[in-house]
Amino acid sequence: MKPTTRPARPYFSSGPCAKRPGWSIEALQEALLGRSHRAAPAKARLQEVIDRSRDLLGMPKDYRLGIVPASDTGAVEMALWSLLGARGVDVLAWESFGSGWKTDIEKQLRIDDCRALIADYGALPDLNQADFERDVVFTWNGTTSGVRVPNADWIPEDRSGLAICDATSAVFAMDIPFEKLDVVTWSWQKVLGGEAAHGMLALSPRAVERLESFTPDHPLPKIFRLTKGGKLIEGLFSAATINTPSMLAVEDAVDALSWAHEIGGLPTLIERSEANLAAIRRWVEASPWADFLATDPAVRSSTSICLKITDSWFSSLSADDQKKAAKELARSLDEEGVAFDIGSYRDAPPGLRVWGGATVDTEDIKALLPWLDWAWQGVRAASG
Repeated sequence: MKPTTRPARPYFSSGPCAKRPGWSIEALQEALLGRSHRAAPAKARLQEVIDRSRDLLGMPKDYRLGIVPASDTGAVEMALWSLLGARGVDVLAWESFGSGWKTDIEKQLRIDDCRALIADYGALPDLNQADFERDVVFTWNGTTSGVRVPNADWIPEDRSGLAICDATSAVFAMDIPFEKLDVVTWSWQKVLGGEAAHGMLALSPRAVERLESFTPDHPLPKIFRLTKGGKLIEGLFSAATINTPSMLAVEDAVDALSWAHEIGGLPTLIERSEANLAAIRRWVEASPWADFLATDPAVRSSTSICLKITDSWFSSLSADDQKKAAKELARSLDEEGVAFDIGSYRDAPPGLRVWGGATVDTEDIKALLPWLDWAWQGVRAASG
């Protein structure tokens, strides 16, 4: 039967993600609109985002943190184009974004000494094969596969190369040991539910040393330049952004960070996300037609929770018909207004992707789950 309880907030998109509970446009009343981002009040607001983020994440005091353009993608590209080429590179790829960084390193930066460690959707490559005598590029959480690294035990403290981590769908929802990482990137639009187009770039002292001692042999667009005259541009990490930021988005980021602090900080954010994963896990254990795409429980993401369809009828379909059935499943949920934008990523196996980050209430996840069963029964019934 059709469920009677609906999620109060049916926003389960994996980016941009759900706003924090209780959010309304009134939260942006103090936005410094019509002001230069170089004016003292606006620069102070930008610095507030940096300072609150550092404090919330417990970042080491000697790490730089700055706001950069073009979301997490911009932050990763700045790091890759500015830092790589001094030594060989290992790039880990088990979903779309890691594969994208592999392509950039091999095809755009044309680094000859590049080794790719690859796994299929739902699995991790052998992390112990990563060679930290080289630079290592990886995502902490595979947003499009629902697979995360289980910890940082595989990263040595005495590494010679740099550990460069795209952590956009992990920061603020998972325990990120910054001291094991030299570059960490994320965006406001993921776990804190902020608005898009702005990224964050964290650099360790070792990364700064690389920037100041190594000059890439390829041209760097202005938007990627982190040094001038062989020295780090310190202003980039003290609220002097490269290009004009949206002060409306900045205000929204301040609001999200304030909410995170008020509810108990990082431990509470992690608990909220893990509770969402636990609710879906209990449902999956009883489901006759769905399972996690990540086969190993130790590497299942608590944010981008990816589900595959295991129904025997579905398995008998052609690849094209499987995609159509999965799209119909997501479409029916969208039409009912109970779950928006939860189809699997276009390059991923057909299924569902439910965002379980800290801004999503577990009660909404619980209310969604009977609707998944109802929608799947509808897809099956329509097939005859």
